[in-house]
Amino acid sequence: MGKPFENIDVTEVFAGYSEPVRAALMVLRALIFETASKEGVGRIEETLKWGQPSYLTPETKSGTTIRIHGDNKYDGDFALYVNCQSSLVEEWRQIYPTLTFGGNRSIHFSLTGEFPIDAARHCISMALKYHSRKNG
Repeated sequence: MGKPFENIDVTEVFAGYSEPVRAALMVLRALIFETASKEGVGRIEETLKWGQPSYLTPETKSGTTIRIHGDNKYDGDFALYVNCQSSLVEEWRQIYPTLTFGGNRSIHFSLTGEFPIDAARHCISMALKYHSRKNG
């Protein structure tokens, strides 16, 4: 099952997704917590921003906010979003040109294709360390 939800609002948003999208987002959610633990970025706060599950590094402030949500806009069924003012998506485009991106703010994944777990883990790591990397 993974890490239990601590925020009732986030729990309710996850409950509102279709089963396939919820299952995919739960994998992405687990990957965020797992990556954060390995990267030593401190506690992850799970909350809602713009009605979407969001993940912050409040203690270390090392990362930019990561949001995850179901999506059909860019031929993807779920997506990982970051601040559009960051350079992350442009960096990810250079490293992973075969992934599907939404402008300068997101990576989109398909429910039917193979989930690129290693690429997703690396992108999450970069987002969790964005401010410390940029300022360090």
